[in-house]
Amino acid sequence: MNITAPHSDTISLIGNTPLVRLQGPSDAAGCEIYGKCEYANPGASVKDRAALWIIRDAEERGELKPGGTVVEGTAGNTGIGIALVANARGYKTIIVMPDNQSQEKMDTLRALGAELVLVPPTKFADCNHFVHTSRRLAEETEGAIWANQFDNTANRKAHIEGTAPELWEQLEGRIDGFTCAAGTGGTIAGVGMALKELDENVVIALTDPHGAALYNYYANGELKAEGSSVAEGIGQGRITGNLEGAPIDTQFRISDEEGLEWVRRLLREEGLCLGLSSGINVAGAVALGKQLVADGRKDARVATILCDTGFRYLSSLYNADWLRSKDLPVFDWLGQD
Repeated sequence: MNITAPHSDTISLIGNTPLVRLQGPSDAAGCEIYGKCEYANPGASVKDRAALWIIRDAEERGELKPGGTVVEGTAGNTGIGIALVANARGYKTIIVMPDNQSQEKMDTLRALGAELVLVPPTKFADCNHFVHTSRRLAEETEGAIWANQFDNTANRKAHIEGTAPELWEQLEGRIDGFTCAAGTGGTIAGVGMALKELDENVVIALTDPHGAALYNYYANGELKAEGSSVAEGIGQGRITGNLEGAPIDTQFRISDEEGLEWVRRLLREEGLCLGLSSGINVAGAVALGKQLVADGRKDARVATILCDTGFRYLSSLYNADWLRSKDLPVFDWLGQD
């Protein structure tokens, strides 16, 4: 039994998350599919990593001073990570979030002591978009910094220095493919850049939900969105600062229904309660695994990100009425009546 030594502080609990072989996806792909359990971070999502690196970077540059405030626009998980790290460092937090995100995220942010500002969901070009609103609030608040997770490359640095080396060590230096969706782009760009430095033959694939524009960008060179998705925190319509230079080799577009099927199976068959972004990532990993096998790499190993816990979506993804309202299939154990 491998038991680690005690951690020196709570911040050091971020990262070094477990990696698990996913049986159903591995069988479906015909090769090894692994999930990085980012829900094991203190804030229960992959975004804890970006939160820590962004705050630490601002401290090192002298922008964030004792007693200061961190302001950010987020779909929720980055805000939760920022609130936890800020609490541990002695800062205040202001989080701007679209009002169509899960109630659990809103309740969690308030419980963590963050000041929560809700705005209507709108396109990025709108000056009232949550990102632009958070920037203005940071400018108007004394002693505040704007985290700017979309274009602040301290975000992807968290994955260059943390997530990718962890994956490399956990898979003993043998990884054939990596895929995940992009929200800010920090995870796929950072992991992709670092893995390519270790082995240029690792295939980096974007897994894009419907309603996002990146699939068409990497496939056809045009930022063009098609369809829609209820997935929170993923999907992007522009090339963010974190996505610039991302080494994307191939791309897959995954529907909510396909992602939900893996959410259902991973819970019922393997005991993992996950959010829809994780289900979409796993569907993408299966698609990449099948592609690698078809290319003759029958012993391929593919890794993806299990972004957050399904407990954050009890009022939506795991609610029969909500699923019906979105014309999505209802998990059989929730009842069909």
